Amino acid sequence: MKKKKIVFVINYFYPDFASTGQLLTELCLDLQNDFDITVIAAQPGYAGENIKKNKLFEENKLENIKVIRIRLPKVDKTSKMSRIKYIFSYFILANIALLKEKHSDGIYTISQPPILGGLIGTIGKFLKNAKHIYNIQDFNPEQAAAVNYTNKQVVFKLAKTIDKINCSYSDCIVVVGNDMSETLKNRFNHKNVPNHVVINNWTNEDEIVPLSKQDSHVQRFLFEQNLDNKFIIMYSGNIGLYYDLENIIKVTKYFKDYDDLAFVFIGEGAVKKEMQSYIYSNGIANVHFLPYQSKEFIKYSLNAADVHLVVNQKGIKGVSVPSKIYGVMAAGKPVLGVLEQGSEAQVLVEKSGCGVIVEPNDYKEIINKIQELYELDKEKLSIIGINGREYLDQHLKRAISINKYREILNKVL
Repeated sequence: MKKKKIVFVINYFYPDFASTGQLLTELCLDLQNDFDITVIAAQPGYAGENIKKNKLFEENKLENIKVIRIRLPKVDKTSKMSRIKYIFSYFILANIALLKEKHSDGIYTISQPPILGGLIGTIGKFLKNAKHIYNIQDFNPEQAAAVNYTNKQVVFKLAKTIDKINCSYSDCIVVVGNDMSETLKNRFNHKNVPNHVVINNWTNEDEIVPLSKQDSHVQRFLFEQNLDNKFIIMYSGNIGLYYDLENIIKVTKYFKDYDDLAFVFIGEGAVKKEMQSYIYSNGIANVHFLPYQSKEFIKYSLNAADVHLVVNQKGIKGVSVPSKIYGVMAAGKPVLGVLEQGSEAQVLVEKSGCGVIVEPNDYKEIINKIQELYELDKEKLSIIGINGREYLDQHLKRAISINKYREILNKVL
């Protein structure tokens, strides 16, 4: 029987460093024997990779998957105008690439870029006579409103109206947390709520496993970064607008004289320069900034930490889920969660017993929890981390989520 064709219009895709790109690459690879898959994505550039391509559209393959790459202007994440130029270029070119594709049974889009990612699917649904599966990783404009990205309420109202249309006309919405399901219902005042399902994100638990600091690769990382014999508090991921990192960084000043403690921030994003400026101006020597680690090496860098920061800005509950929590749990490391009560990540930490929670904006309590974890017996700290790994093995395996996607896609198509 001929396989159903799905076009994934997903912005980020292998070898991009973006977490959604890695997730969706794994999803497409695992589904390639079930469906005829085409991916439309931007040229890699999430972490500032310099990809020199002349063609607007470039076609290549990843195993059995056809990949259409779009050439886009370089984005400066600290500039709103640069972001807008990038987003609208992607929107126009992704629509053109989608319309050029021959018959499609389904179009799978994600909520990136905000609002317009879903709108690509809405347009494609009618012009291509296809089913639309809309994966909402982040609710917008709610996410932008939480950080006061703009004070123009008319922009928020228009954006919300458009995305409600995207939701209404989709054949199935996939949200990545139970709290996000509540947000969707609230959008529609619990009336005529679109067909939706909760499928959590994941990590590759076979690749990322608990390793001791004695592992040769972990030791090499520690040696090269001058982190030997340090108690390491790590943040690994997008250093962007939705995590309050520009304020959380200020707690490091309290620990600036702790010679055996280090803060390590791995990644890129809009607030990184602001954070670095604070560190330099206050002469804090035990805070380190590193670039994104390769997908092949991240299993070692994650295991170099004693504690991982998993954080969200206040107001993000029900809007987004920090997918980095799955990698931290897979590595068996304790979580210091700066998370709202009832949010998906907070519930995971509480259910698994894999860490401690602080309410967003409670910087004094963040300092207290760091001090407690720093002073905690090493064996007890290890047990807390392993709790997360055991919970992930029981409830959050990659295959569980992939199979849910497989069932939903088969049902919709």
